[in-house]
Amino acid sequence: MTSLLLFPGAGSASTHASLVAIEHAVAPMRCVRADFPYRKAGKKAPDRAPVLLQAVRDEAAPLMRGKGSKGGLLLGGRSMGGRMCSLVVGDADDPLPASGLVLICYPLHPPGKPDTLRVEHFPRLTVPCLFISGTKDAFGTPDELTHWTATIPGPVTHHWLDGKGHDLKGCDQRIAELVADWVSAL
Repeated sequence: MTSLLLFPGAGSASTHASLVAIEHAVAPMRCVRADFPYRKAGKKAPDRAPVLLQAVRDEAAPLMRGKGSKGGLLLGGRSMGGRMCSLVVGDADDPLPASGLVLICYPLHPPGKPDTLRVEHFPRLTVPCLFISGTKDAFGTPDELTHWTATIPGPVTHHWLDGKGHDLKGCDQRIAELVADWVSAL
Protein backbone atom coordinates (compact mmCIF):
# COMPACT_ATOMS: atom_id res chain seq x y z
CA MET A 1 0.00 0.00 0.00
CA THR A 2 1.24 3.48 -0.82
CA SER A 3 2.10 5.85 2.04
CA LEU A 4 2.05 9.65 2.09
CA LEU A 5 4.61 11.61 4.12
CA LEU A 6 3.92 15.33 4.64
CA PHE A 7 6.00 18.15 6.13
CA PRO A 8 4.86 21.66 7.11
CA GLY A 9 6.20 25.01 6.00
CA ALA A 10 8.88 26.86 7.96
CA GLY A 11 6.47 28.73 10.21
CA SER A 12 4.09 25.93 11.11
CA ALA A 13 3.93 22.41 12.49
CA SER A 14 2.60 19.07 11.30
CA THR A 15 -0.70 20.01 12.94
CA HIS A 16 -1.33 22.61 10.20
CA ALA A 17 -5.00 22.42 9.20
CA SER A 18 -4.32 21.63 5.54
CA LEU A 19 -2.02 18.71 6.41
CA VAL A 20 -4.64 17.32 8.80
CA ALA A 21 -7.32 17.75 6.11
CA ILE A 22 -5.13 15.90 3.59
CA GLU A 23 -4.63 13.04 6.04
CA HIS A 24 -8.41 12.66 6.40
CA ALA A 25 -9.04 13.02 2.66
CA VAL A 26 -6.61 10.27 1.62
CA ALA A 27 -7.76 7.76 4.26
CA PRO A 28 -7.45 4.80 4.46
CA MET A 29 -4.03 5.43 2.84
CA ARG A 30 -1.33 5.65 5.46
CA CYS A 31 -0.47 9.33 5.93
CA VAL A 32 2.27 10.54 8.26
CA ARG A 33 2.54 14.21 9.18
CA ALA A 34 6.09 14.91 10.36
CA ASP A 35 7.88 17.83 11.98
CA PHE A 36 11.44 18.94 11.35
CA PRO A 37 13.97 18.74 14.24
CA TYR A 38 13.81 22.47 15.08
CA ARG A 39 10.05 22.26 15.54
CA LYS A 40 10.36 19.11 17.67
CA ALA A 41 12.86 21.01 19.85
CA GLY A 42 10.41 23.90 20.28
CA LYS A 43 12.45 26.35 18.19
CA LYS A 44 10.97 28.74 15.64
CA ALA A 45 13.92 29.19 13.27
CA PRO A 46 14.42 26.36 10.76
CA ASP A 47 17.54 24.24 10.80
CA ARG A 48 20.05 24.48 7.95
CA ALA A 49 19.22 22.54 4.77
CA PRO A 50 21.44 19.49 5.52
CA VAL A 51 19.56 18.86 8.77
CA LEU A 52 16.17 19.33 7.08
CA LEU A 53 17.10 17.01 4.21
CA GLN A 54 18.31 14.32 6.60
CA ALA A 55 15.06 14.64 8.56
CA VAL A 56 13.10 13.86 5.38
CA ARG A 57 15.27 10.78 4.78
CA ASP A 58 14.92 9.68 8.41
CA GLU A 59 11.12 10.02 8.40
CA ALA A 60 10.84 8.28 5.00
CA ALA A 61 13.02 5.28 5.89
CA PRO A 62 10.52 3.33 8.02
CA LEU A 63 7.76 3.98 5.47
CA MET A 64 9.86 2.50 2.67
CA ARG A 65 10.51 -0.85 4.31
CA GLY A 66 8.28 -3.52 5.74
CA LYS A 67 4.87 -4.90 4.81
CA GLY A 68 3.08 -1.67 3.98
CA SER A 69 5.72 -0.26 1.63
CA LYS A 70 4.92 -2.24 -1.53
CA GLY A 71 2.99 0.59 -3.21
CA GLY A 72 5.71 3.16 -2.78
CA LEU A 73 6.02 6.45 -1.00
CA LEU A 74 4.53 9.80 -1.92
CA LEU A 75 5.97 12.76 -0.09
CA GLY A 76 5.78 16.50 0.07
CA GLY A 77 4.15 19.24 2.05
CA ARG A 78 3.70 22.96 2.30
CA SER A 79 6.29 25.49 1.13
CA MET A 80 9.68 24.66 2.72
CA GLY A 81 8.48 21.16 3.66
CA GLY A 82 7.61 20.33 0.08
CA ARG A 83 10.79 21.92 -1.22
CA MET A 84 12.96 19.78 1.10
CA CYS A 85 11.14 16.65 -0.09
CA SER A 86 11.68 17.60 -3.73
CA LEU A 87 15.39 18.21 -3.06
CA VAL A 88 15.78 14.74 -1.54
CA VAL A 89 13.95 13.11 -4.46
CA GLY A 90 16.00 15.15 -6.94
CA ASP A 91 19.34 14.64 -5.18
CA ALA A 92 22.03 14.14 -7.83
CA ASP A 93 24.05 11.65 -5.74
CA ASP A 94 21.48 9.76 -3.67
CA PRO A 95 17.88 10.38 -4.78
CA LEU A 96 15.17 9.08 -2.49
CA PRO A 97 13.08 6.58 -4.50
CA ALA A 98 9.64 8.15 -4.20
CA SER A 99 6.51 7.48 -6.24
CA GLY A 100 5.46 11.13 -6.43
CA LEU A 101 5.62 14.61 -4.89
CA VAL A 102 2.82 16.74 -3.42
CA LEU A 103 4.07 20.35 -3.43
CA ILE A 104 1.75 22.90 -1.87
CA CYS A 105 2.82 26.55 -2.19
CA TYR A 106 6.22 25.60 -3.61
CA PRO A 107 8.60 28.51 -2.77
CA LEU A 108 10.05 29.08 -6.24
CA HIS A 109 11.98 32.13 -5.02
CA PRO A 110 11.97 34.44 -1.98
CA PRO A 111 9.37 37.24 -2.25
CA GLY A 112 10.70 40.11 -4.34
CA LYS A 113 13.74 38.09 -5.50
CA PRO A 114 12.68 36.33 -8.71
CA ASP A 115 16.33 35.80 -9.70
CA THR A 116 17.03 33.69 -6.60
CA LEU A 117 15.44 30.55 -7.97
CA ARG A 118 15.09 27.20 -6.20
CA VAL A 119 14.90 25.01 -9.30
CA GLU A 120 18.34 23.47 -9.80
CA HIS A 121 17.00 19.99 -9.03
CA PHE A 122 13.87 20.18 -11.21
CA PRO A 123 15.48 18.43 -14.23
CA ARG A 124 16.14 15.39 -11.98
CA LEU A 125 12.52 14.98 -10.83
CA THR A 126 11.24 12.01 -12.83
CA VAL A 127 8.23 11.20 -10.63
CA PRO A 128 4.71 12.65 -10.94
CA CYS A 129 4.52 16.06 -9.25
CA LEU A 130 1.43 17.89 -8.00
CA PHE A 131 1.78 21.65 -7.52
CA ILE A 132 -1.00 23.54 -5.70
CA SER A 133 -0.48 27.30 -5.51
CA GLY A 134 -2.35 30.55 -5.17
CA THR A 135 -2.49 32.88 -8.14
CA LYS A 136 -1.16 35.71 -5.94
CA ASP A 137 1.69 33.81 -4.27
CA ALA A 138 4.67 36.16 -3.70
CA PHE A 139 7.00 33.13 -3.82
CA GLY A 140 6.19 32.50 -7.50
CA THR A 141 3.54 33.56 -9.99
CA PRO A 142 1.64 31.02 -12.08
CA ASP A 143 3.68 32.06 -15.14
CA GLU A 144 6.98 31.66 -13.28
CA LEU A 145 6.04 28.32 -11.79
CA THR A 146 4.71 26.96 -15.07
CA HIS A 147 7.86 28.08 -16.88
CA TRP A 148 10.22 26.37 -14.43
CA THR A 149 8.19 23.21 -13.84
CA ALA A 150 8.41 22.61 -17.60
CA THR A 151 12.01 21.53 -16.85
CA ILE A 152 10.70 18.58 -14.81
CA PRO A 153 10.82 15.40 -16.93
CA GLY A 154 8.17 13.61 -14.86
CA PRO A 155 4.46 14.38 -15.26
CA VAL A 156 3.47 17.72 -13.67
CA THR A 157 -0.03 18.72 -12.56
CA HIS A 158 -0.85 22.29 -11.52
CA HIS A 159 -3.86 23.52 -9.58
CA TRP A 160 -4.30 27.26 -9.04
CA LEU A 161 -6.40 28.73 -6.26
CA ASP A 162 -7.65 32.02 -7.61
CA GLY A 163 -6.79 35.15 -5.67
CA LYS A 164 -4.93 33.27 -2.94
CA GLY A 165 -1.47 34.10 -1.59
CA HIS A 166 1.22 31.86 -0.16
CA ASP A 167 -0.80 30.92 2.93
CA LEU A 168 -3.80 29.65 0.90
CA LYS A 169 -5.95 30.81 3.79
CA GLY A 170 -9.37 29.22 3.89
CA CYS A 171 -8.51 26.55 1.30
CA ASP A 172 -7.64 23.57 3.49
CA GLN A 173 -10.57 21.43 2.34
CA ARG A 174 -10.01 22.28 -1.33
CA ILE A 175 -6.30 21.44 -1.03
CA ALA A 176 -7.19 18.12 0.60
CA GLU A 177 -9.67 17.27 -2.18
CA LEU A 178 -7.10 18.10 -4.89
CA VAL A 179 -4.46 15.94 -3.24
CA ALA A 180 -6.86 13.03 -2.69
CA ASP A 181 -8.05 13.15 -6.32
CA TRP A 182 -4.48 13.29 -7.64
CA VAL A 183 -3.32 10.43 -5.41
CA SER A 184 -6.25 8.22 -6.40
CA ALA A 185 -5.55 8.88 -10.11
CA LEU A 186 -1.90 7.74 -9.85
